Amino acid sequence: MLFWICWIFSLTLVTLMSVHGIRKYPEYAFSVLVGFYIIYLATAQIVAARIVEFDLGIIVLAAPASVLIYPFIAQVIDMINEVYGVTMTHVAIFIAFVTQVLWVLFVAMVNAFPASQYFLYEAAWQDIFSLSIRITIASWISFLICSNIDALVFDRLKKHFLSRERVFPGSTLINPWVWLRSSASDAVSLTLDSVIFVVIAFLGVMPVIPLMIG
Repeated sequence: MLFWICWIFSLTLVTLMSVHGIRKYPEYAFSVLVGFYIIYLATAQIVAARIVEFDLGIIVLAAPASVLIYPFIAQVIDMINEVYGVTMTHVAIFIAFVTQVLWVLFVAMVNAFPASQYFLYEAAWQDIFSLSIRITIASWISFLICSNIDALVFDRLKKHFLSRERVFPGSTLINPWVWLRSSASDAVSLTLDSVIFVVIAFLGVMPVIPLMIG
């Protein structure tokens, strides 16, 4: 329970800090949000190879550890879409994809060199950073498809409900139409991501249905 409280608190804190930064420093906020986006994606790519269990009391679900990072990724890309529009969102996605490719290339270059005899943690290093071609390809394909679909769904819903959103009397943070497009686009993206990534990365290696459900 404590873990989930900290996880929700972290997601909320990052959201509020991002909103504050956008309002106070709009000229710098895009770069900052893209920076967060890249960090989240790199983290998700590293931890995706580890399968973890979530004990929900009545059922235990297994899933790639990267599912813990996906809400942060969805949150920041929605904020970019909300403030800067769908075109700049596609720009952010492209920048992030390039950094993912570079990250993999850099790790591959490092792994191409033999470890020094004085480096005592080579086995641990390889366990963490040995590149799985399937996981890497799965990550890239699911990222490109799901991120762009998320951006398009968000943009379409924003335009469709714009008139209702404008007449809402309360703050943007509690506007139900804002939450609707964010939640709907994220749900579509995360569902597709789970299916695409798990099938490409683990089909024939692990049971994919439990991983998708998880």
